[in-house]
Amino acid sequence: MKDILSFFIEVGKLKGKKRRGWIFHDIKRSESTAEHIFRTALLAWVLGNKKKMFNFERAIKMALIHDICEVYSFDATPYDPLLPKSPKEKKKIKAILEKWPKFSLAQKKKKELIKYKDELKGLERLIYKLPPNIKTEIKNLWLDFTYGLTPEGRFVKQVDKMENFLQGIEYWKKQGKIQHRLWKRWSREIFDDPILLEFLKAIDSKFFRKISRRK
Repeated sequence: MKDILSFFIEVGKLKGKKRRGWIFHDIKRSESTAEHIFRTALLAWVLGNKKKMFNFERAIKMALIHDICEVYSFDATPYDPLLPKSPKEKKKIKAILEKWPKFSLAQKKKKELIKYKDELKGLERLIYKLPPNIKTEIKNLWLDFTYGLTPEGRFVKQVDKMENFLQGIEYWKKQGKIQHRLWKRWSREIFDDPILLEFLKAIDSKFFRKISRRK
């Protein structure tokens, strides 16, 4: 039981770990990794409930563990490795964030490999002393999420990005520091699940159509 307690103490550190992307966007009172995980899990449950032949328990578990590796691993953003090391270099950061990053296929593969190795190392360190059955289940769920090995894995992978998109649009609405047009373009490229596309329309209706009518 001591090892299980240690695991939860370590995971609890995510409550105070601010998401790196929002720090670089200079968002005030930005969310923690734990807060992101919480709403991702709720999205996976509620939206997944609309799917047929779907393992809800697996999807929710996957959402709950998908970012716990960040207790020890690097919190990568789509803009890495373009971003400077320090969020204090605001002029350089602003210039980078004004355009959605474009990388070659080789650059993307290199980025993904570095990210995978770093996160896997962090995950294995975190779950090392857990009971074998729990440790195996967490790792298998994480691999499924990372590679989209099952319908649940592919769905939660997009749900994770949907939560991030929704949070970004909420920050844009409140603080105006997000390049929302770039984010909208990105959303059209990344989401293809019918249920998530329906949810995306709801986001568009709430946050964007009112602005269009005002014009």
